[in-house]
Amino acid sequence: MKLIRFQAQDRPARGILSGNEVTELGGDFFTPFRTLKTSFLFSQIKLLPPCTPSKIVAIGLNYRDHAKELSLPVPDTPIVFLKPPTAVIGPGEAVLYPATSSQVDYEAELGVVIKDRVRNISPASARDHILGYTCANDVTARDLQKKDGQWTRAKSFDTFCPVGPWIETDLNPDDLLIESYLNGELRQSSRTSQFIFTVDYLVSFISGIMTLEPGDLIITGTPAGIGPMKPGDEIEVRIEGIGSLNNTVKR
Repeated sequence: MKLIRFQAQDRPARGILSGNEVTELGGDFFTPFRTLKTSFLFSQIKLLPPCTPSKIVAIGLNYRDHAKELSLPVPDTPIVFLKPPTAVIGPGEAVLYPATSSQVDYEAELGVVIKDRVRNISPASARDHILGYTCANDVTARDLQKKDGQWTRAKSFDTFCPVGPWIETDLNPDDLLIESYLNGELRQSSRTSQFIFTVDYLVSFISGIMTLEPGDLIITGTPAGIGPMKPGDEIEVRIEGIGSLNNTVKR
């Protein structure tokens, strides 16, 4: 099932996308679904970011091929950092290239959307608390990351977390093809089977640090092939079983 947030008739709404038809939902994604009589053609709506997280919990260096690419040892525990919710943008929106950076990179990532309020859960129960999965791009000002020696500024600019196009609820995240395309050219291609830490382990590990709230977003690391974007570029994140997230880059 594809859950979407969308704008139609100048108002935001939530719905279920089936084929070319959107059925509007009453309430939110975190209570029993209540379908309304309102429906739209997909061509009549504008997609919004599929979630509005209170926080974005990101994982660094979680693909074996990416660790090899950077000649870094495989970490013993997940490398956790945060991106602010103000970084979120939706499909088709522009990543804004900050004037303070000279290298802004794409990072294709699998996003995990949390379903309910959880704390200290086990890996075995993690999927009971996952609403679904989406595409994400952990945009990074690489030069500022290297200059600062920590990641907060480099990862936190407004527009630095494109998410979408929807939340896919019926998906096994363990072995999915994940790719990125810059101006139509393949730049990243790997599988989530290359994860150092699985989705189940990550959700459990993070929940032992901080309470996760409904709609919170975990982005699970990027594979090998990261690289720079420039104003005027188009960047696509494509994940098997989910779809494609497309954004442009603007100064």
